[in-house]
Amino acid sequence: MAANDTPPLIEKRSIDYIPEAERHGRLLSQFTLWLGANLQITAIVTGALAVVLGGDVFWSLIGLLIGQLIGGGVMALHAAQGPKLGLPQMISSRVQFGVYGAAIPIVLVCLMYLGFTATGTVLSGQALGQLFGVSDSTGILMFASVIVLVTVLGYRVIHFIGRVASVIGVMAFVYLFSRLMSQADIGALLQIRHFSWSSFLLAVSLAASWQIAFGPYVADYSRYLPSRTSSLKTFLAAGAGSVIGAQVAMILGVFAAALSNGQFAGHEVAYIVGLGGTGATAALLYFSIAFGKVTISTLNSYGSFMCIATIISGFRGRLDVTRWQRLGFVLVIVGAATLIALLGQHSFLGAFKSFILFLLAFFTPWSAINLVDYYCITRERYDVPALADPNGRYGRWNLLGISVYVFGVLVQLPFISTKFYTGPLVAALGDVDISWIIGLVLPAGLYYLCAKKWHSAVPDHLILPPEQGAAPIITRPVAQA
Repeated sequence: MAANDTPPLIEKRSIDYIPEAERHGRLLSQFTLWLGANLQITAIVTGALAVVLGGDVFWSLIGLLIGQLIGGGVMALHAAQGPKLGLPQMISSRVQFGVYGAAIPIVLVCLMYLGFTATGTVLSGQALGQLFGVSDSTGILMFASVIVLVTVLGYRVIHFIGRVASVIGVMAFVYLFSRLMSQADIGALLQIRHFSWSSFLLAVSLAASWQIAFGPYVADYSRYLPSRTSSLKTFLAAGAGSVIGAQVAMILGVFAAALSNGQFAGHEVAYIVGLGGTGATAALLYFSIAFGKVTISTLNSYGSFMCIATIISGFRGRLDVTRWQRLGFVLVIVGAATLIALLGQHSFLGAFKSFILFLLAFFTPWSAINLVDYYCITRERYDVPALADPNGRYGRWNLLGISVYVFGVLVQLPFISTKFYTGPLVAALGDVDISWIIGLVLPAGLYYLCAKKWHSAVPDHLILPPEQGAAPIITRPVAQA
């Protein structure tokens, strides 16, 4: 593809390597994509939880910011892998877990994003129902149709939607904040400062978990950038967009919950729209809420498609996926999420969301292992062709990575606090879930120590697939010190 050629509207690649000739895009698109993905109603609700569950405004805002920076740093480190490897995020897990073994964390990631898509579809269905005067169920089906279309079109359209969503989101949030400032004494709220370690850590955990949840698919949306793209600039672009967007949304949620006198919980969409007014203004806000969810719900569906394709390709030994297969995967994923949304919109959705949050514990150790291996052990020296070969360098099952992963999951269990499951040490910590801290730090340290001794041979350089008939780079494997 010539440098000035326009990339195709419908993405032809899936989980396979992106050749240099097909690379395109700018770092600004990383910023706008993640800004738009976070300026949305679920982030508002997440921020509001810090106050609904007992925190004051001032310390909740500080705790949320700290959590954004920690979790956003983890998320952005994954994003920086995309341009260098030219691959979706979860494919690279085969280096740490083996070609077959990588399916273990990927299955759980698929379930989590399926749940996130379902819960987002419920909120979007409510907004579309109010906007068009139809039932919530009809709104859910309308929203699901849009998600299928955008997910099938793929990478380029997703980034375009992200740019539009960021503009709409900024306008909607500026308006809502201006209305909030005119209706409430924000200064008085900030003067109420009752510090509590449990409430403060809760706010940190809410924001950090929110950001870390993007880790398993963030590189999916940076992999088309030219390989010469600076890793630091990719880190800053994706991280800044995500942190700024999420923090702005959560600040609005904190103020809204503090001013609601108990009216926020259970009526989140209606309450936020009510801050902005009625009539045409309310209609525009309902539209902005629904459109804001398009970006993140598409990311969840697209990421789920990548995960399922990764699992299947590992056992079949090929990375290519046809467009018809892609359409079939997307219909199954979005169809399942829509069914869950329709069944759960009035009853078990709250418990289901707790189950999804419980699943976070199963991929936090994956994130720790992947980052330590990429940045500290292999230092970006991957053999990309071998990722599709069960008999190659990375083998079928990597017992080192799998063992540390299992340890990372088990060591979190005493610290998890959800409606689905609560660990025995949670009460002693003031009912605060710090499992994500345990799941990041301990597996990272253990994997680093073990991999320095027992990691398999690492190439001298990054080995990429051949392009335009050229032979791949051949390097001499060297044992890791």
